[in-house]
Amino acid sequence: MTRWTSRAGRSARRVLGVCAAIVLTAIVAVGYVVLEEWAEPDSAQNGPVSGELTELLAQVQIAPELPMTGYSREEFPHWEPNRPEYGFGAEFTQYSRCTTREVMLLRDAVGSVRLDPKTCDLSVGSGGGWQDEYGFLDRETGELKPYKWMTDPSGVDAEHIVALAEAWRSGAAAADEGTRRRIANDALNLVASDPSANRSKGDQDAANYLPPGKFRCTYLDRYLRVKVAYGLTADPVEQMALRTAVAACVDPSGLG
Repeated sequence: MTRWTSRAGRSARRVLGVCAAIVLTAIVAVGYVVLEEWAEPDSAQNGPVSGELTELLAQVQIAPELPMTGYSREEFPHWEPNRPEYGFGAEFTQYSRCTTREVMLLRDAVGSVRLDPKTCDLSVGSGGGWQDEYGFLDRETGELKPYKWMTDPSGVDAEHIVALAEAWRSGAAAADEGTRRRIANDALNLVASDPSANRSKGDQDAANYLPPGKFRCTYLDRYLRVKVAYGLTADPVEQMALRTAVAACVDPSGLG
């Protein structure tokens, strides 16, 4: 009786050991999937590769700013019907009747937002809207205010990352209308933003404005790409500010 009990005990322990191994494997597998799913959005938000920022900055030519003589927003035909040359991608070609502003709002939307390809009406469903990522500083405390969540498309600003007036001062004044049209409608140069954040920027360049929030390094990447793509220059003060900002994105610790 004792011998049988001993054997049964050993068998039971072996079964329990196998079961424990199976359960542990399952837990690890589930944990791996959960960690992957948790980490993926964060890794997708990491923004530009640091080396690319440095290379882009090196491609921007240095020159004094041009005067604002002759400038008006009408010199940059904007909110044109969406065309492939504006760079929104194949998934947005069906919206050829809609303006680049409307297509940008669809691209940057979160959740249930629909753009009718025939009427170009934007409809916002439950949980849909736009999340500002620029950030906005409280004037009294200097602290970053909560990022604004917007559900009314008419209350969302279509922000030009390289402001049109800044593009004019940086060389677009001498460009043809076709180039200025592309600057104003380029998907890379457009982003949905909180109107307050957009107003605080105005037409300033990177020497005087950079987003205070989490969008800063991505903003820098797109700012530099637009400048390089259209041969826009940076003045010496702007270049110094860009160098400092790029260095902070490349090495956030500041330790070199």
